[in-house]
Amino acid sequence: MTTHHIDPRVADVDLLSPEAVADPYPALALLREHDPVHWSTKYRSWFVTRYDDVDEALRDPRFSSDRITPYRRAKLDGPDADPGVRAAFGVLEDWMVFKDPPDHTRLRKLLSRAFTPRAVDRMRPRVAELADELLDGVLAAGTGRADLIHDYAYPLTASVIAEMLGVPRRDHPRFKDWSDQITGLVFGGMGDPNRHVTGANGMAELTEYLTELVREHERNPADDLLSALISARDEGDALSQDEVISTGVLLLFAGHETTTNLIGSGLLALLRRPDQRALLAADPSLVGSAVDELLRYDGPAKSVARVMAEDVELRGRRLRRGQRVFLCTAAANRDPAVFEAPDRLDITRRQGRHLGFGVGLHYCLGAPLARLEASVAIPRALERLPELAPAEDRLRWHPVLLTRGLIEFPVRFAAR
Repeated sequence: MTTHHIDPRVADVDLLSPEAVADPYPALALLREHDPVHWSTKYRSWFVTRYDDVDEALRDPRFSSDRITPYRRAKLDGPDADPGVRAAFGVLEDWMVFKDPPDHTRLRKLLSRAFTPRAVDRMRPRVAELADELLDGVLAAGTGRADLIHDYAYPLTASVIAEMLGVPRRDHPRFKDWSDQITGLVFGGMGDPNRHVTGANGMAELTEYLTELVREHERNPADDLLSALISARDEGDALSQDEVISTGVLLLFAGHETTTNLIGSGLLALLRRPDQRALLAADPSLVGSAVDELLRYDGPAKSVARVMAEDVELRGRRLRRGQRVFLCTAAANRDPAVFEAPDRLDITRRQGRHLGFGVGLHYCLGAPLARLEASVAIPRALERLPELAPAEDRLRWHPVLLTRGLIEFPVRFAAR
């Protein structure tokens, strides 16, 4: 049993309260200042919020990424477990992001060639073409209104990763529903008691689709990621058949979910700060530092979940083997010990290194692709949609612990 004195100022902090879902930063600042290694009885988890602690823990193998296997063994191996939920967690168990070395090393090495900065940069013209196609459609509607998640950020990022994998274009729209269903399963939607069953249904349909797509690629190999995974499977069993399917699911899900949220939140932050928007418009060469600042300021990664592989002492607290820990990258990215005026958006910021893509072994493999997509999509929308502004003051955010993203982003602009 974990017990320690709880500072009364943080006793009631709930990172899934409506207020904290809408704006998590005041609650995270309270934890960071008054109880930086905080035990939540509600979520039966530790929350770590200071930059130095999060940075170090992300590199520490005692904070294990393998959180799916222990959960499956404890909750899903019994006769009463839902077989669909068990199957869904079986797919997650093969995801590279939920593995420690040596399996993580093996899977990451196979995928890393497709996501080098040089390989990704070759896609810049296609990303720009897709962005313009989508903005053409928004403008052609003639209403002066759009949803920048559903009409722009999601179809852009989903199309890019789907094309990389070799998914036929006619099937791209199907992935939105599957992705929405899986989100609660992966990102900790603890406020939704049905998230496991909902996620299992989406996972089953997506897995069935990909299994058939693998068969098609076996018959007709192409120059795409799925054919490369199949080739790796056939050359010395570097990948199992299950890992081919699971990795395809991971790439389709992770390959758009995070960047969709980055584009949406990034555009919102710039619309709320006209001075920073004007700065970017006046000097497009700032786009690289702007994307990094948007990742730091209100990025898509709210926290990273780990499970303790052994007992660890941290700031006088004992984190015990088997306990879950949320390493709050969103709190770390606004730590005043590292970033000057951390609650201010400054696209010229140079000091400090944000943790928006993680660090160490699990540094985001898709970071070059996410940077490319955001650096094209954000300036393009600001440039092509005149007098762009949020259409609503109260926006809805996904109520989950691990990620931060808008459910929808209604905007208005001057119809021409």
